[in-house]
Amino acid sequence: MSSGISNGDVNLHLMTEVQLNVYDMYWTNEYTSTLGLGVFHAGVEVYGKEYAFGGHPFPFTGIFEIEPRDCDDLGEQFQFKESISLGETDLPEDAVTKVIDCLGKKYPGDEYHLIRKNCNHFAQEFVQILCRRDIPSWINRLATVGARLPFMEKMLPKEWLTPLALEPSIKEPEPSRNQTSTGAASNGGNS
Repeated sequence: MSSGISNGDVNLHLMTEVQLNVYDMYWTNEYTSTLGLGVFHAGVEVYGKEYAFGGHPFPFTGIFEIEPRDCDDLGEQFQFKESISLGETDLPEDAVTKVIDCLGKKYPGDEYHLIRKNCNHFAQEFVQILCRRDIPSWINRLATVGARLPFMEKMLPKEWLTPLALEPSIKEPEPSRNQTSTGAASNGGNS
């Protein structure tokens, strides 16, 4: 863990470790990973929290936070594979939270796609910001190959391309309640 130490006007910040937690997503990895084309999920662990990106049908952030390496939170098709140390970050915890908020605008749940915008794309970008490192290429190789060979996308099951992993736990935000009931009725309840 990291902590800030005040030294007069200088706030010295200690580094904290960044881990990439990798999960097998489907039983097919038993067979396809030997070909170098497994389907993997990755989450980035920093400050004792794991951040990842997943799909849901709504136009707001698909980035979520779980306890590190908690397969129960991810779902039954996920199996923890390994943690990879990627170095350390000098960003304080509140700055990491701001980065997540900013990335949430770039990674809405309704834009998740296994080939074009998946959890590993998010992990790569987040890790670059945290410690200027790349995630291992094998983790997102299926998406890389799929982007170069469009026919491959047609071969994959639809639920792999746009899985709605977070759908059961996320509800669409309620409309603003700042209107009077008369005003809401006159405009159909829309803001």
